[in-house]
Amino acid sequence: MIILSDLEGLTRKLMAKRMSIEEVKNRLIDEILTYKENLSNKSAEGLANAIIEEVKESGNIPKSNTLKLILDYSKSGVSMGLMGVGSRGEGDFFVHRKLAEIAGKPSSSRALLYPLYHDDAGAIEVKGRVLVTAVDGMHSRLSDFPFLAGFHASRATLRDVYVKGARPIGMLIDLHLADDGDVGKLFDFEAGVSAVSMLTETPILTGSTLRIGGDMVIGDRMTGCVGAFGIAEDESMLAARHKVKPDSVILMTEGAGGGTICTSAIYSGRHDVVLETLNVQFVKACRALLDSGLIKKIYAMTDVTNGGIRGDATEISRLSNIALHFYEKEIRTLVNAKVLELLESRGIDYLGVSLDALIIFAPEDYVKEIMKVVRKAGVRVSKVGFVEKGMPKVALMTSEGEKNLNLKFRESAYTRIKKVVGEEAPYGLDELKIKVEESAKKAIEKRDFVVKYVKSSS
Repeated sequence: MIILSDLEGLTRKLMAKRMSIEEVKNRLIDEILTYKENLSNKSAEGLANAIIEEVKESGNIPKSNTLKLILDYSKSGVSMGLMGVGSRGEGDFFVHRKLAEIAGKPSSSRALLYPLYHDDAGAIEVKGRVLVTAVDGMHSRLSDFPFLAGFHASRATLRDVYVKGARPIGMLIDLHLADDGDVGKLFDFEAGVSAVSMLTETPILTGSTLRIGGDMVIGDRMTGCVGAFGIAEDESMLAARHKVKPDSVILMTEGAGGGTICTSAIYSGRHDVVLETLNVQFVKACRALLDSGLIKKIYAMTDVTNGGIRGDATEISRLSNIALHFYEKEIRTLVNAKVLELLESRGIDYLGVSLDALIIFAPEDYVKEIMKVVRKAGVRVSKVGFVEKGMPKVALMTSEGEKNLNLKFRESAYTRIKKVVGEEAPYGLDELKIKVEESAKKAIEKRDFVVKYVKSSS
């Protein structure tokens, strides 16, 4: 069954292939009637004609250089899927570095963390205190399981605020559902977020709900995100990634996964594993560290999400120019037993998927005290590695010796379709990067032109 059809995108594609207007119209009618079964052929034809006319009109861009520059975007010739965007690997991280460059360095000196830091959240000083903000999108494969989508997106964004040493004070929701989606999906998503809100005592303060593509996209696919913001008492409490030091001991708490593990479980027919992910252990650990005041003794914290330990550790190593060493045996013991069994039975590398565990970088002098506080909160925690000075690298200490924990092009393939797509980089990755780089440069040029244009017109 089709779960989403972009009628506008389809029309542009078919027209670009030089198909006749009649052929395009008939194709659109078929697409429309797939979902809108109660619609008459005449009404479907009316919609198809309107779509064709709107696409024609929107394509008649004036010859004005200014308008053409603003309305057109620089096509890289590289698709999201080909580049692995969203798949939490080398391709995804490369594109995010380009996005951070476009965002640029803020003009305000009060900004303490921003995209160029590639951290879990952003932070800015406000009247002597620090406002921390984060946003997380729902897992794309949980569209048909909206409660889980809402639960795990909200828990993820709260984690990103907590790991920077801040106490979350509010959440916001942005939810998009395609034209044929049942409004019950909206309610179930909201209920999932609300459940986390109640469990963590973090209020939902605002939100927005729209249709995906308005009248131009049919189907029942849902997407959205949850944002959060929190307060840290001062900059010294900001546990940012770039603060990791070579003498750090690496601690890790237990992890049972979130949206990624839910998706793997559901689409593997292991629905029972979903229940393992419904917890707030991460929040308990962070709150205990905040309440004890130990957060001020910690160099940095992060959650194991983006491409698993492989991904997050690689980014930290690159950012701080340090070598990270992990003990495989200790990490394995902290992965929820049912989750680990699922992953290994499906041939999924647990080091390359989101485990939703907390990683703490701290000086040796405070390790015992940190672990005591976290364990008292009812959360398992162990020493899983150490940091050394040197060239950026991530190593895994195993019974067979030390192995490089290299970042892959994509995260571990945790569903059947991901296994078909694969984890390795496509042939010609360097050429793809050059094209993406050029497209990003043109976006920056456009930004600068428009800023100058608006200033001169004001």
